[in-house]
Amino acid sequence: MRNKALLLIPAVAALTACRQDMHDQPKFKGLQVSGLWTNGQAVRPLVEGTIARGRLRQDPHKFAGKTGDVFAATLPAGYKADKAFLLHGQRRYNIYCTPCHGMAGYGDGMVVSRGFKAPPSYHIDRLRNQPVGYFFDVMTNGYGVMVSYASRIPVDDRWAIAAYIRALQLSQNATLADVSEADRAKMAGGRN
Repeated sequence: MRNKALLLIPAVAALTACRQDMHDQPKFKGLQVSGLWTNGQAVRPLVEGTIARGRLRQDPHKFAGKTGDVFAATLPAGYKADKAFLLHGQRRYNIYCTPCHGMAGYGDGMVVSRGFKAPPSYHIDRLRNQPVGYFFDVMTNGYGVMVSYASRIPVDDRWAIAAYIRALQLSQNATLADVSEADRAKMAGGRN
């Protein structure tokens, strides 16, 4: 009886083995010869004008933060550093950047108080003198211990954050000479 049971085990295992139908299905592989088409190719050419979905990144200013081989000094076409854009950038900065960089960009975020390495302040000369495309590039590709945020933050939001970082820098380093005559008059008039 025991011998019959031992013989039955391989038979049951063979009957329940994985089927390879999906793996062994008939299909053409790239560069394989086919008699189906008159030119003998298995793969059909792409329809003229086909664009890969989500992969066309022809504007290096917008998608790489560069004009030529240098970081872009301006926002790409279609972006305007108005109040709405900067507020959007501030909201995204507060979500993604403040844990490390802090609310005002001094590199004093919550992770620093927990023992992680402090990022550089946005207000040091080296970063104040960087073009706005530099900040976009760092968010896109990472830098030092900062990882890439390209998969987490969409392109438009990265530009909004970069514009907000520039606004942070200007707000922390502004002088009276940066204020227009009309606004200086308003400020002087408000002291009464």
